Amino acid sequence: MISLTHDSIDYHGLTESVRSSQSGAVVLFLGTVRELTRGRRTVALDYEGYPQMAEVKLRELEAAARSRWPVEHVGIVHRLGHLELGDISVAVAVSSPHRQQAFEAGKFLIDELKVSVPIWKKENWDDGTTEWVHPGVEMSRPD
Repeated sequence: MISLTHDSIDYHGLTESVRSSQSGAVVLFLGTVRELTRGRRTVALDYEGYPQMAEVKLRELEAAARSRWPVEHVGIVHRLGHLELGDISVAVAVSSPHRQQAFEAGKFLIDELKVSVPIWKKENWDDGTTEWVHPGVEMSRPD
């Protein structure tokens, strides 16, 4: 399941959608809106994307993960629009026969998503300023 949405992410439903009797492991990653980023106070985030291209890139990432690990099911949901502190911005769920494979595939998917999928994030700071973060930029920044 690959999806972009303006609605809240149903991470329980996503987790259930990847569960399988063939898999002994299910890994779920949730990205949430945090209050502090590099010492600055965030009040909200805004996500924009190019949905058609983003979905193609997400499917390519899923195929890449499947080629590297024995993944049974993959679910990736990313929110677009305005998100408040604590909101879930992205969810990645992976099932596979063993936990190590599920952890590795899940880490690969979220790391590559942040680099290659055309979804842009605008940080809204408590001092009233904003800053756009482009795909791949945040990965090189320490928190």
